[in-house]
Amino acid sequence: MPDEIDQKIVEILRRDARMPYLEMAKLLRMSEGAIRRRVRKLVESGIIRRFTVEVVQEGSAAVMLVSVNPSMPTSQVSRAMLKIDGVNKVYEVTGEFDIVALLLAKDTQALNACIEKTRMLEGTSRTNTMMVLRSW
Repeated sequence: MPDEIDQKIVEILRRDARMPYLEMAKLLRMSEGAIRRRVRKLVESGIIRRFTVEVVQEGSAAVMLVSVNPSMPTSQVSRAMLKIDGVNKVYEVTGEFDIVALLLAKDTQALNACIEKTRMLEGTSRTNTMMVLRSW
């Protein structure tokens, strides 16, 4: 389990994954080497899975809720969805729907194609798609 300092490092990296270790060390009043070792341990332990880039998405985005036919494993539908252009992230969830997917496409036409391909997947019984108007 990460301690309080590890949690602070993770929070800093969430806000700015490019922050230099030296700057983090100054913020946390630690040595750069200590920060470097802690980040390496967080990665090795799987607490930090990857460092990524968040870009301004030009185009169309949506959130899609998907119900899966009970005779089909939800994970099978999830894996199939990830192969569709425009499906950015897939979460298996509890509640009325089985899957929540984040969709990103260059335009509304490409987004609609993504939605239609998802609806055609074997095991998909119902969908509800919400267009993203603004993100913060």
